[in-house]
Amino acid sequence: MTNSAELYTRACKSIPGGVNSPVRAWRAVGGAPRFIARAEGCKVYDVDGRAYIDFVNSWGALVAGHAHPRVVARLQEAASRGTTYGAPTENEVKLAEEIRRRFPSVEKLRLVSSGTEATMSALRLARAWTRRDLIVKFDGCYHGHADGLLVRAGSGVATLSLPDSPGVPPAVAQQTLVAKFNDIGSVEELLARHRGRIAAAIVEPVCGNMGVVPPRNGFLEKLRALTQAEGALLIFDEVITGFRLARGGAQELYGLSADLTCLGKIAGGGLPLAAFGGRAELMDLLAPEGPVYQAGTLSGNPLAVTAGLATLEILAEPGAYERLEQSARRLADGLAEALARRRLRGAVNRVGSMLTLFFGVERVEDIDQARKADTAMFARFFHGMLDRGVYFPPSQFEAAFVSLAHAPRDIEETVAAFDDWAGRVTI
Repeated sequence: MTNSAELYTRACKSIPGGVNSPVRAWRAVGGAPRFIARAEGCKVYDVDGRAYIDFVNSWGALVAGHAHPRVVARLQEAASRGTTYGAPTENEVKLAEEIRRRFPSVEKLRLVSSGTEATMSALRLARAWTRRDLIVKFDGCYHGHADGLLVRAGSGVATLSLPDSPGVPPAVAQQTLVAKFNDIGSVEELLARHRGRIAAAIVEPVCGNMGVVPPRNGFLEKLRALTQAEGALLIFDEVITGFRLARGGAQELYGLSADLTCLGKIAGGGLPLAAFGGRAELMDLLAPEGPVYQAGTLSGNPLAVTAGLATLEILAEPGAYERLEQSARRLADGLAEALARRRLRGAVNRVGSMLTLFFGVERVEDIDQARKADTAMFARFFHGMLDRGVYFPPSQFEAAFVSLAHAPRDIEETVAAFDDWAGRVTI
């Protein structure tokens, strides 16, 4: 038995499913998960001593790579002064100011500890501002595990939804309406049916939780116009895309402004930190300035804000985004070329430094097409690449991430590994 297998057996006795976040259990691809002992640069090393080129990157948080020397040095210095105070710090102010500089739509913001906390708080704020109850989300977009967002579409797209998880009261789920990403008609139908009752629409501007799915031309612009006309707020969940797609996230990439923005992952430099923010008049509804309550003991944790500031500094260096784009483009092109050469049916979706390889489909532009992907083939791909020293996300419906630590040789090694696997696979 491997050390990972032994640890997994032990973990299952103390932790539900043996993991502290479900996708880590590898149920979508099978097998026992690898337990990681350490990481550096673009590689992770498991407890059995195997090394892998890592395209999970802590689910997108580590855009600078693992254990970046500057981030580590700053953290060591900060930890020597204490790990948490439960009081304001100068670095909280610096991080907030830096986020404001990069996201013009964010005039004020509140730091929290997780993406779920950010989206949950943004929805509460939207309801308070509009004095409306209903929320529009999009099938296949994930915004954390708050009760009101764990819903799916019913028999039709534009319907009230049923809870996705036991423990979510139907009365809570029914406050969330589900539209179809990249289908503006589904949004128009919901707005017409529930005129004057919708507080906000929340969307991943580039989907990362049905696999990477970019917005069709004009979709986000029309969504912006529709919500504005209805008096509803538009919330961009940029927990994944924030600071990754551009200095100012998807809003900079597509030239749009959201009313409220949720950030996370990169904002904390690999430590637990997230944020939500928007126009000052909205954010001033938050306590202690206003009546909308939101709080957190570890919000603005000094270690997390230190890691976030260091990471944003690294991204501000000349050529950082160009390097990410070049590496991700070469990886996506290499995967697509190997698919064609080996006559495997599939599609590679990429936006910036995030991408997904879908099997069994020729294009994926929405959740219905994503659900037609060959998940069994993806599982074979995942384990085949793992055997060749490459670690992709253990689910067809997750994004892979390129970091600044991925050198050209790492990308070429990954492409060669995929080509070798694809040449040996039997259909």
